[in-house]
Amino acid sequence: MRSLLKVVATSAVLIVLVPAAPAWANQWEVKMLNRGATGPMVFEPAFIKIAPGDSVKFVASDKSHNAESIPGLIPAGAAPFKGKMNEDIVVPFSKAGLYAYKCLPHMGMGMVGIVEVKSAGNKDDLAGQTAKLPPLAKAKFDKLLLQAK
Repeated sequence: MRSLLKVVATSAVLIVLVPAAPAWANQWEVKMLNRGATGPMVFEPAFIKIAPGDSVKFVASDKSHNAESIPGLIPAGAAPFKGKMNEDIVVPFSKAGLYAYKCLPHMGMGMVGIVEVKSAGNKDDLAGQTAKLPPLAKAKFDKLLLQAK
């Protein structure tokens, strides 16, 4: 009888706790590279679509890179991020929209990328801001925006 009570009690606890457990978020990986499949000084992949609550780990695969958000090119109210040179950084994304990011020393060489969280609701806002970017970064960014939905 006691073992039956233990099973019932354990089952009751599990029934209560399991629905309260948080859904598991995914962690995606973006590499910072001197040379990748698309050329020199790249993030790979340069465009990634994730769900709210997911995070991206920017991996310093090669030296002399960082990952940081581009001011004015993230959703309104979203927190900016800035990684240190030669170090990995994990960035959680909770607010839907497009987040443009760069490698500070190589932005002029077109080392930029986009994280799309759920939807591209701020796509028009970002498209209007690309004129401020260096020419190679603008060209790369404009191509990446075509992938945003």
